[in-house]
Amino acid sequence: MKNAKIIGVGKALPELVVSNKMMEEIVDTNDKWIREMTGIENRHVVTTETTTSLATDAAREALLDAGLPAEEVDMILVATMTPDDFMPSTACKVQHALGAVNASALDVSAACSGFVYAMSVADQFIKTGKMQNILVIGAEVITKTIDWEDRTTCVIFADGAGAVVLTASDEEGIVATDLGAKGEPGDILRTPALNNNNHFAQTEAERSVMTMDGQTVFRFSTKIFGQSVRKVLEGTGYGIEDIDIFVPHQANVRIIDYAASRLKVDVDRFYVNLNKRGNTSAATIPIALADMNEEGLLKKGMLICCTGFGGGLTWGSALIRI
Repeated sequence: MKNAKIIGVGKALPELVVSNKMMEEIVDTNDKWIREMTGIENRHVVTTETTTSLATDAAREALLDAGLPAEEVDMILVATMTPDDFMPSTACKVQHALGAVNASALDVSAACSGFVYAMSVADQFIKTGKMQNILVIGAEVITKTIDWEDRTTCVIFADGAGAVVLTASDEEGIVATDLGAKGEPGDILRTPALNNNNHFAQTEAERSVMTMDGQTVFRFSTKIFGQSVRKVLEGTGYGIEDIDIFVPHQANVRIIDYAASRLKVDVDRFYVNLNKRGNTSAATIPIALADMNEEGLLKKGMLICCTGFGGGLTWGSALIRI
């Protein structure tokens, strides 16, 4: 049985960088409050870019890093909750843009856990021998779902895309994955879709903007993080002490600090780029991997643990040998 090995990483970010000082001009907030409450200093926000264009650019960079022609990609998975269209899927649009004519394509929707979910799907296709090369992308334009008068969300979320190329290998790659969900009623973390206004069912219009119960999300995230990390390690022969770097979903620096303390792990073992990227939902982990690669931190042979958590509520971890 082959293993799913990462052989290429890439990212794409909107050109516009929005600082906390710029946010002060938009909403009732200030730089000090944003830094202390979230850890964010800057974030990238789209102007002309789209989910598809960001996903495509990140994919091209990952394929270049892998040295793999687009024609040799067997499947494209795009984790996103902010597609440009309901149909066709973002993955199909990326396939066309890349010229990946031999690839099947589909989107994966699991909010901020989406990239880990997509990695797990890809892992199964490679382990069964069905696929050889799979492109996994996390891409979001979250800012189009934001109420720019709501400081609990608009200062946190941002746009971007990251991608990895997985290939079938005899070397250790994705060691294990853990996925979970706890479907919750209410408005803990929600972005409404279209209203049903067909001829027979007229419904009251509802704004399609994100709402978030921050305290509930914080409690859920800090609890589930450690549980998922411990779960993904079960049966692998590895322990928390064997993980070289944790690559968490970049939601909030306080969540990361709290998760590290609950795991009794030095926070220095957690990679954090939240200060310059903001929360890009399903794109945070692959963007982090690409940033780590640029910084020389993603070294062959190291063991990393990627953990995501978000709306659904969903969570997931992937234990990966680079």
